Amino acid sequence: MTDEQSPHRRRFPAADIARVSVFAALIAVLGMPGALNIFGDAVPITLQTLGVMLAGAILGTWRSALAVVVLLVLVAAGLPLLAGGRGGLGVFTGPSAGFLIGWLPGAAVTGWIVERGGRTPSTVRLVIACLTGGVGVVYLCGIPVQALVTGLSLGKTALLSAAFLPGDLAKAVLASIVARGTQRAYPDAVPAVHSERLRAGGR
Repeated sequence: MTDEQSPHRRRFPAADIARVSVFAALIAVLGMPGALNIFGDAVPITLQTLGVMLAGAILGTWRSALAVVVLLVLVAAGLPLLAGGRGGLGVFTGPSAGFLIGWLPGAAVTGWIVERGGRTPSTVRLVIACLTGGVGVVYLCGIPVQALVTGLSLGKTALLSAAFLPGDLAKAVLASIVARGTQRAYPDAVPAVHSERLRAGGR
């Protein structure tokens, strides 16, 4: 079987590995400004969810999910890649564990919605995708785990998490604008276009 015929090669071309690596690094870099805890919430506000939204909007479903997996594996291995220099297995047992795990389906759902927009996903679709995946899905994963770990009620925990909403709304809009600009400048960056080429055996 030749390289061109190999399904493994078609699924994981070098360009995809590079994109996944870049976005895993981007999410990590967005943690460098640090974290902010407000109103006594044990879960900090960070810029890293912006990277998760960007990954989904630009990479699509499976590549964005893989970028998040790469980051979380490195964090689990002890690298201090989360905001505030956090890392190690302990972060997956703390109050923010559900939010961290939620990045994975959050990025994938964002990418899935963008892919449904075809070759020219609108800014509105991008905003909806980022809000649904990067906010809604992440909160659905994060709030119950935070409530379980802290012993607070779901209602109280949800109320604390409401403090994140203004910032997350701003991140969703910013991610959508950046993604739309990137896709206009580089049409091949549209997830649906990449998926079509991958299915056709291209790069």
